[in-house]
Amino acid sequence: MAEHKHDYEQEPKDTRKNKMLLTAEEFEALEDKAKKSDEYFDRLLRLQADFDNYKKRLEKDKIEFIKFANEEIIAEILKIIDDFERAVEAGKTKRDFDVLYKGIEMIHKDFKEFLKQKGLKEIEAQGKPFNPNEHEAMMQEETDAHPEDYVVEEFQKGYTFNGRVIRPAKVKVAKRPKGAPRSLEHSEGSEAEGKPGKE
Repeated sequence: MAEHKHDYEQEPKDTRKNKMLLTAEEFEALEDKAKKSDEYFDRLLRLQADFDNYKKRLEKDKIEFIKFANEEIIAEILKIIDDFERAVEAGKTKRDFDVLYKGIEMIHKDFKEFLKQKGLKEIEAQGKPFNPNEHEAMMQEETDAHPEDYVVEEFQKGYTFNGRVIRPAKVKVAKRPKGAPRSLEHSEGSEAEGKPGKE
């Protein structure tokens, strides 16, 4: 009997190392875990597919939102266009420039108010200190009539939209004439801000 070895014992050592003997209960437990693993994997695939579909729907909704986001604003602008057309028609019919002018002036005022309600605000420039964040200097003018680095003329209005500059005001800025003494007010302002005064 000792000469007859079991098949397992006759296998090479390396092969035997990779084999394990399991009880029926252990085999069933492993089989159950494998089934659950397959179920979890299938569920994960479904979740991934659902998420991809959700992303596609979200992208579609985003495109639709962008497409129609300005619908309310356009509807308001149409009312203004109607007012313009009525003003022009009244000017044609009555041949009265004053009527046409008053109509356009009223529409202009209403339009500016409408834009203000939507978050548009004019940037103050004329007579204000030059602010590079809100003003774009187109040219300088040597003058004693205005403090140095103040806006003396506005070429084009600037605007902010909900607090963000969307167009800086284009301006002319006062410059101290050559040889003119620096004003006390400007010197004190420069010192307070820690800026060296210009010579």
